[in-house]
Amino acid sequence: MQIRAPELRVIGPQGENYGVVTLSEAMKLAEGHGADLIEISPTANPPVAKIMDFGKYQYEENKKNKIAKAKMTTTELKTLQVKIGTGDHDLELKAKKASEWLHEGNRIKIDLFLPGRAKYLDFNFLKERLERILALVTEEYKITDGPSKSLKGLTLMIERGAAKGAQKTTAPAPHMPKPAVPPFTQTPPAQK
Repeated sequence: MQIRAPELRVIGPQGENYGVVTLSEAMKLAEGHGADLIEISPTANPPVAKIMDFGKYQYEENKKNKIAKAKMTTTELKTLQVKIGTGDHDLELKAKKASEWLHEGNRIKIDLFLPGRAKYLDFNFLKERLERILALVTEEYKITDGPSKSLKGLTLMIERGAAKGAQKTTAPAPHMPKPAVPPFTQTPPAQK
């Protein structure tokens, strides 16, 4: 790529500053050092160029990119699916898996699957069902997307971090008592 700017701020091979010079003078300085003139910051006013070996420059840039790529963490979206009647032991297993995923830095989408008529149950009752699994998660988390209705039922998104305003305990609850849910009652048939 050619340098098109008429004037450049030139930096020497040992970091010395040559100031703002014309492009032809900068090329002569580079030839005098037996190196190349490389435009480091083309968007600056005037653009900044450095006198150095082009191969060394490419090597350093590749090295910087590799380090930046290694530091970059990728977060995956993991999904857990529970039903209204999921047993305590199954919830503990799913919560343990969710804790592992949170520890790795992944986001978790918890789906409360609601078949048929269950979609029309009281919203607070359904939220309690989701809170049962959240109480068993041992890692600290924050709810990024609150309980919301979806096609399958109720969906909740959590990710690693402390919840705002509330401290999440790191010790798991041994067994959550089942919430008091009134049993479905059947009215007796009318006497004739």
